[in-house]
Amino acid sequence: MNTEDINRLIEALREEITQLGEMLALQQEQQVLIIERKPQELIAKVNEITTQEKRMQGARVQREEARLALITQAGGEPDMPFSDLIASTPTDYQPLLDAQRREINVQIQNVNRWVRQNHLLLDRSLKLMQDIMQNVFPAQAAPKTYGRSGAVSQTAPPPSTLYEGII
Repeated sequence: MNTEDINRLIEALREEITQLGEMLALQQEQQVLIIERKPQELIAKVNEITTQEKRMQGARVQREEARLALITQAGGEPDMPFSDLIASTPTDYQPLLDAQRREINVQIQNVNRWVRQNHLLLDRSLKLMQDIMQNVFPAQAAPKTYGRSGAVSQTAPPPSTLYEGII
């Protein structure tokens, strides 16, 4: 097996770990901005996160290309599990590749957890602001009703003819 391709995969995995770490840091910074209620900075942070997502995607593509090159060299199928690919490499490389694989999986779980937390915080903030707006401007707020699909409808119900008849 060509050590150049193995080293290419190792570098691609390192880059992916780095990009995931950057995303984790951005998610943590975003949460601080949400909690501190800094909307202008939050918008800028969302733009940074979008840019980082593109970097992560690029790192993932590089890793996948390196993985496929190594699989081709090993004579495996494109859908070969990563653990089988690691087992087909020389024993000197296996601990490093396995550690990188585990680190990437942990980082992905951490990023996903922070994304979910931030989403919940933003959702709660939005609902709080909607409630405040309804309390401040009750005449402008349409009552929440359930539509035929069972979801909350934001449209006001049609006027009641019974009500018009009483007045």
